[in-house]
Amino acid sequence: MTEIRKLDRETRASIAAGEVIRRPENVVTELVENAIDAGADRIEVAVDGDGTDRVSVTDDGRGIPAEAAPLALERHATSKIRDAEDLPRAETLGFRGEALPSVATAAGRLELTTNAGDDPEGVRVVADDGDRTVETAGHPPGTTVEVTDLFADRPARKKALASAATEFGRVSDAVTRYALANPDVRFRLAHDGRETFATPGTGYTDAVLGIYDRTVAARSTTFDHEATLTVDGAERPVRIDGLLAYPSVTRTRPSHVYTGVNGRGLVEETLRAAVVDGYGTLLPDGRYPVAAVSVSLPPALVDQNVHPAKRDVEFRDPAVVADAVESAVRDALATGDLRRSGDLAMDLEAALAPLSDDESAFADVDVLGQFRGLYLLCAAGDDLLVVDQHAAHERVNYERLRAAVGDVESRPVDPPETVTLSPAGAAAVEERAGALADLGFEVEPFGGATVRLTAAPAPLGRVADADAFRDAVDTLREGDDPEDVRDDLLKDLACHPSLKAGDELTDEEATQLVERLGACEQPYACPHGRPTVLSIDEETLVRGFERSHARLGE
Repeated sequence: MTEIRKLDRETRASIAAGEVIRRPENVVTELVENAIDAGADRIEVAVDGDGTDRVSVTDDGRGIPAEAAPLALERHATSKIRDAEDLPRAETLGFRGEALPSVATAAGRLELTTNAGDDPEGVRVVADDGDRTVETAGHPPGTTVEVTDLFADRPARKKALASAATEFGRVSDAVTRYALANPDVRFRLAHDGRETFATPGTGYTDAVLGIYDRTVAARSTTFDHEATLTVDGAERPVRIDGLLAYPSVTRTRPSHVYTGVNGRGLVEETLRAAVVDGYGTLLPDGRYPVAAVSVSLPPALVDQNVHPAKRDVEFRDPAVVADAVESAVRDALATGDLRRSGDLAMDLEAALAPLSDDESAFADVDVLGQFRGLYLLCAAGDDLLVVDQHAAHERVNYERLRAAVGDVESRPVDPPETVTLSPAGAAAVEERAGALADLGFEVEPFGGATVRLTAAPAPLGRVADADAFRDAVDTLREGDDPEDVRDDLLKDLACHPSLKAGDELTDEEATQLVERLGACEQPYACPHGRPTVLSIDEETLVRGFERSHARLGE
């Protein structure tokens, strides 16, 4: 890191507008990126309340010399670039020199305490309601930035924030993204004085263990892939590494696929889709993996300066990068241990109990047999019906759940199951406890981001387990309208006890499933909109076998 100096007018005109601090998450992102750029091995984030009360970020990276510290709060002052010619080759996460002054403008008070390591004492710079003070202060090598009373002078912006749990959930997501994009850095996140999660800085597996749990960490594989990309006719090196959970560990939302580029934790849909595509047909329909994938490539191939909130980047050739990521993931999974474990995830007797006393639309259908453990072949008059057994079973379970919501019979989980959530998931459990209870889930705090699942919805039989609970939490986190959230949640929950590919059925069980499907309000599509039944009329078979109508009986 070179000395801090102000950028000239030409350079300022060449780069994007300064950061916009709209919520506490933005403050944390800026300060964490500064710590990573300073070469920190340890980053500690502490948040009080929703983050407007207090945010503190401490690192052990290169501190700022005492004489330069006051300049760090000046606009367009940076140590990371000299002029516009440095922009395409900047290797830092930020370089505009606007993070601290932007935060200081939004905060009631910003306190920067830093020590470059050359002196026994450090320096403290305080920006408080427009006033600036500088004094010596004790501090080990590194930097601490404490922000208090965020948006004190901007009541409209403060009023626009969500609940404290939601805002802290966003902060948690941001710290999680950076912890997984920088697994060799120790991260710690605390909320209201209580540690939420910590990673030891010893690689991907231990980082995932700190954020998720032993199940995810143990049922995963790490990988390290190097390739050469051809962009604009020139060959460029790229490294893709990370951790991929086995296909038996899935979630109902893609938000558990974490991606990073050159150390920046991103919400980047191109890379996220490439990771999912790399899993291919290993994933069940409608399910997403747990994964952390980082891409390292020359600065000339990526513009880090396109998103004010640092949530996106722009690749010179996104298709080439996405193809490289997809190939790296596919190759890693081809050599990983992908064994699945667990019992049959259903209870046919309970799940296929009659939905109502109404006559089934398929009462006169005769089940002929099962094909490839996926489809039921049935005769219905002159037609041949092909029933997708998973989609059909899902529809039955969904309508049973929907009818039960509001008066869901819960069954005790004995012994209670300990479930470790992401920090944002734990915040959602606290905020949406009532909605979870309405759906039949009962939980108790167990410390940090861990809860004990003590009861589960009875319509799901014995499969309302930790995965179903995690999916419920994810759905509640990401929904907007409460009714839409509930319906999405029921659709996801209905999937858990449903028949899976390869599940063999007896003739009696197959007949029960078809009859219960016919009794549904909407028997012809699963809750996610996929068809449950395809009909092949005899005319199609006649044409295919080149028969004439006169010889149908032959």
